[in-house]
Amino acid sequence: MLMRYRFPQSLCLVRTVLAVLALSLLAGPAGAQDDAAAGGFQGYLQFLAAKARAEGVREETIASVMSGLTENPRVIALDRAQPGTSSSIPAFAGYRRTHVDAARIGGGRRQYLASADYLAGIEQRYGVPAKIVLAIWGHETNYGSYTGDFDLARSLATLAYEGRRRALFADEFIALLKMVDRGVPRSKLVGSWAGAFGNPQFLPSVYLRVAQDGDGDGFADIWASRRDTFASIANYFRDAGWRPGEPWGVAADVTLPLDRAVIGTALASPRCPQVFARHSRWKTVGEWKALGVVPRAPTLTDETMASLLEPDGPGQTAYLLTGNYRVILDYNCSNLYALSVGLLADEIAR
Repeated sequence: MLMRYRFPQSLCLVRTVLAVLALSLLAGPAGAQDDAAAGGFQGYLQFLAAKARAEGVREETIASVMSGLTENPRVIALDRAQPGTSSSIPAFAGYRRTHVDAARIGGGRRQYLASADYLAGIEQRYGVPAKIVLAIWGHETNYGSYTGDFDLARSLATLAYEGRRRALFADEFIALLKMVDRGVPRSKLVGSWAGAFGNPQFLPSVYLRVAQDGDGDGFADIWASRRDTFASIANYFRDAGWRPGEPWGVAADVTLPLDRAVIGTALASPRCPQVFARHSRWKTVGEWKALGVVPRAPTLTDETMASLLEPDGPGQTAYLLTGNYRVILDYNCSNLYALSVGLLADEIAR
């Protein structure tokens, strides 16, 4: 039987006041964080440690992960080398040749044959096609052939300290500590320089939210278990709103003159607006057909709502895209990425 102790009322009040003060300091994005960062990397680590304690992470976990942690200049260099916002849009045709290639298609088909029975169960449980799950895996890590070798704690702490996206990476560092608190071995915590890891390249917060124990051994091992990997990717898509039975989209030809100014969207997306700005407004497939936009395969019913995307401009292959295409964009908000995932999935299942 647990013993319950009652602290004196004055002591409880003092502790409450101190807790409120501590949380208010931690919440200040331009106050405590900037002061800690001004104290150097080790000073910023102490800020992260305090934030982790406030969110319930055990002291043992904080010590085991943060002991000896140093800044990684290579991570900062890689982050600063990332391209900024640009008005130029790469051609999809070239991207498709390198991402929907024979090696990825063949690899996906072999993985499907090796796990067909289990993948059928995944489809039934989560409502997400096996071909989409495999296409994500193939696109992210070439079916597990490369998952990254950067120490995740060091990378995330460095990116948070650098400050360009401090709030994002500070939260991901705390999520990484929570993973260890839940039993993920420290030795597993390696991945890309930007903090993604495992077969599906999840960030720590995503792992905490959607990772699944697909093989029933009590651990969601997205590093070494294919079953856990498949279940976790499928759960991500279900959580993001995948609609069972609806294709992601279909290639189409524009056979009549099309006034693209009239069909353009008037909506401004709060997330990656350049990506969504290239999509047309929604119409039924039947309405698109009446405008001369003809699907190359009968995968969508005339009643299906779809938007039009011409990734390489008028005169090139167009695509009619459903709401499930937007779910692929939730995984990585890039039209090049989402189109290549959809097309790779179709080739795997062909």
